[in-house]
Amino acid sequence: MPVNVPSSLPAVETLRNENIFVIDEQRASSQDIRPLKIAILNLMPLKIMTETDLLRLLSNTPLQIELDFLDVDGHVSKNTPREHIEMFYKRFAEIKDQNYDGFIITGAPLEKVDFESVDYWNQLTEIFDWAKHHVTSTLYICWAALAGLYYNYGIPKYVFEKKISGVFKHTINDRTNPIFRGFDDEFYVPHSRYSEVHRDDIEKVDSLKILSESPDSGIYIVMGNGGREFYITGHSEYSANTLDFEYKRDLQKGLPVAIPENYYKNDNPEEGPVVRWRSHANLLFTNWLNYFVYQETPYDIRDIK
Repeated sequence: MPVNVPSSLPAVETLRNENIFVIDEQRASSQDIRPLKIAILNLMPLKIMTETDLLRLLSNTPLQIELDFLDVDGHVSKNTPREHIEMFYKRFAEIKDQNYDGFIITGAPLEKVDFESVDYWNQLTEIFDWAKHHVTSTLYICWAALAGLYYNYGIPKYVFEKKISGVFKHTINDRTNPIFRGFDDEFYVPHSRYSEVHRDDIEKVDSLKILSESPDSGIYIVMGNGGREFYITGHSEYSANTLDFEYKRDLQKGLPVAIPENYYKNDNPEEGPVVRWRSHANLLFTNWLNYFVYQETPYDIRDIK
């Protein structure tokens, strides 16, 4: 999907070197079509890395996407240059009167922190409420999935003693759901988190449906509100080296982390990662865009309610 982004965004050069199709604003304006409007609330500390990972998956299908990156007020990122945020990101106040076809909320390294103790929790819940009436379908990823399930449905999170990190095998609970179009019976997903949600709590809520899970990493995809919400606990968007980066970063910090499971060849960090999730990741994002955004959103974006 041609993604319309500023030509100076750092991710653009990386993606073009990978032969992934991105177009700049000038070329996009010459195409007589209505682009899908997608907003990304990027809560990850390394924002440029996350931008690249997500743009890689939103690219290379026939429709045009117009992206807005969002940041929260009052929180200063320590790992991304302030100039980058000011140049490429908008504040919620700038877009809250607009509608979007799709919305993605990323994870954040906050899983051991009580939700109400997060410094931008009040604004985040305001954004959660806004999305219910201004967005056709929203993807909540990793910590955002836990936060969204907690705020929207009262689902508690449970903190692990040790971080779960690795690439795990998953199964499908409902093969008729279009989000799984083209999926194999079993597929792999990276996980990197300190907390989880439990099946028993989710099953108490009639409007939630567990679509996929893993015997090793637990609940993976929960659908809410008939497909207007997807809560995804894993990181299908991760590039080949993201888990490697996180593992070595945590080692340098002296944290008690184990080697990511099922990730390195022969479980040896010196031999590098084996990518098992790329096809699944592309299908997941393509199916979401096609079946739950493009085919559900009104032509007049003002009609989203």
